[in-house]
Amino acid sequence: MAKQKNLPKRNEVDQQYKWAIEDLYPSDEDWQKEYDSLINMLPQVSEYQGRLSKSGELLLKFLQLRDEVGKLLERVYVYANQKYHEDTSNATYQDLSSKANRIAVQVESALSFATPEILSIPEEAVAQFKMDTPELKLYEFYLKDILRRKPHVLSAEMEALLADAGEIAEAPDNIFSMFNNADIKFPEIKDEHNETVKITHGRFGQLLESSDRRVRREAFEGVYATYHSFRNTLAAAFSANVKQEVFFAKTRKYNSSLEKALDGSNVPVEVYKNLIAAVHENMGLMHRYVNLRKKVLGLDELHMYDLYTPLVQDVKMEIPFEEAKNLVISGLEPLGEEYRKILIEGFNNRWIDIYENENKRSGAYSWGAYGTHPYVLLNYNDTLNNVFTLAHEMGHAIHSYYSDREQPYVYAGYKIFVAEVASTCNEALLINHMLKTTEDPKKKAYLINHFLEKFKGTVYRQTMFAEFEMITHEMVEKGESLTADVLCKIYHDLNLAYFGDGIVIDKEIDMEWARIPHFYNAFYVYQYATGYSAAIALSRRILNEGSPAVNDYIRFLSSGSSNYPIELLKEAGVDMSTKEPVTQALKLFEELLDQMEELIG
Repeated sequence: MAKQKNLPKRNEVDQQYKWAIEDLYPSDEDWQKEYDSLINMLPQVSEYQGRLSKSGELLLKFLQLRDEVGKLLERVYVYANQKYHEDTSNATYQDLSSKANRIAVQVESALSFATPEILSIPEEAVAQFKMDTPELKLYEFYLKDILRRKPHVLSAEMEALLADAGEIAEAPDNIFSMFNNADIKFPEIKDEHNETVKITHGRFGQLLESSDRRVRREAFEGVYATYHSFRNTLAAAFSANVKQEVFFAKTRKYNSSLEKALDGSNVPVEVYKNLIAAVHENMGLMHRYVNLRKKVLGLDELHMYDLYTPLVQDVKMEIPFEEAKNLVISGLEPLGEEYRKILIEGFNNRWIDIYENENKRSGAYSWGAYGTHPYVLLNYNDTLNNVFTLAHEMGHAIHSYYSDREQPYVYAGYKIFVAEVASTCNEALLINHMLKTTEDPKKKAYLINHFLEKFKGTVYRQTMFAEFEMITHEMVEKGESLTADVLCKIYHDLNLAYFGDGIVIDKEIDMEWARIPHFYNAFYVYQYATGYSAAIALSRRILNEGSPAVNDYIRFLSSGSSNYPIELLKEAGVDMSTKEPVTQALKLFEELLDQMEELIG
């Protein structure tokens, strides 16, 4: 697609560059019919309330109805929102998106009685139901997972009280979100061209990548000075959020807030602690990378604001979309012929909305509804990063394709713990291919630096965040206070441990904890590091062992949520209950670091 100075309107984009949304619904009228059908199904759902314990047959019929409602909601919701994302200024699809969001809330409300009611059925009665109604075997794992959490479910009165308290518990997150998205204002600085720019959340990352050190320093100081001026308020919000997490964990009879957070996916606490331990054992590698960065940038002192500017600055890689597709096809060749055919099917049959247009949603994602092929939204603009985004999102898409194809609806969706595995495995295979086929030393260094930065940002940085969360929650569980000074000291010491003495740990970075939204969704970020590590381990196994490893991997992609995430990864050859996958991933980081030092060190 030819580059244009001004973005085209949606109706000016050639059909071949748009996703085949008509594969979901040929028209808005068809969408409306299913939307109306969904509304009409909701009274049927409420007819089962208070009756699930009566018989296996009733329980089965309810679960089947629940699946049908879920499938229909997915289709209605995905179509409405994807049409809205094509052009967010389109009033028709703003309305459809709002209607889809409303019906999703209604469905959730209508089904909310089910889990507590199933949990109230005695286990011996559930066993008898399964004997009386053999078709319930399909739902065996689903019921097992619900019953597994029974020790942490309280009386009906207590459950109602906790539900009412839930809105209050969201207050710290809401307060932080309002402050961080609406109220905080950053200063203006002069950019590389001596033009005045106002620092925003979106611009901050770009400013830290600037080749002009003054720009990087002033952006860094401007952002953290602003947060520092609100340090006590932000510490109070953070502390309140940790306290509510600890309260709910204690009330639900968990040993810790960490255990409660991981229990949703049945992930042992050891997985979290092993991640941190494995990264600590390999901290010297990050220190080496920091020292290499200092040497290449030619600095007497490396500062925290020097961590994001590119090491290889005089390489420009422009990769048109057709070339990107061929690169991805070649890079993913180790995954076998069937995977290749599915990938090409996606490329040839308009699974992807490729280019940016006026008012299109930013970023990239993979999405879809059970019973139709997946979709990928891109805003492709010929950069190396966009090539990896294509490989990444197609990894998600083909994971969904396999899971939807092989699993019944109840198990088709996969858990967050494994969500980034398929996408990152694709990136690892692609970088392996590109490094093998690139001879230009500067381009090779550029590619290696791209991947080293992924390791730094995903394994080391997210693990440091995870450790900060663990320390602060344990302190509150022991009755200790989280003041601004305490939080800044913890964060300073972690930066020192993770980045080493080859860099100046500027006092401003002590406030970074105050700007991380994920901290208000406790113990979430560790999954980026574990998913990345699992993906690297799987990619190395695929490259080293060939067909047996590929077969195990495809079986993993086909498993959805038919077992617990840890068990599914074990079957693929990666045991996340040990430190080994993280250690293996960091071994690749070391190999890439060796190559980088040889090329430009």
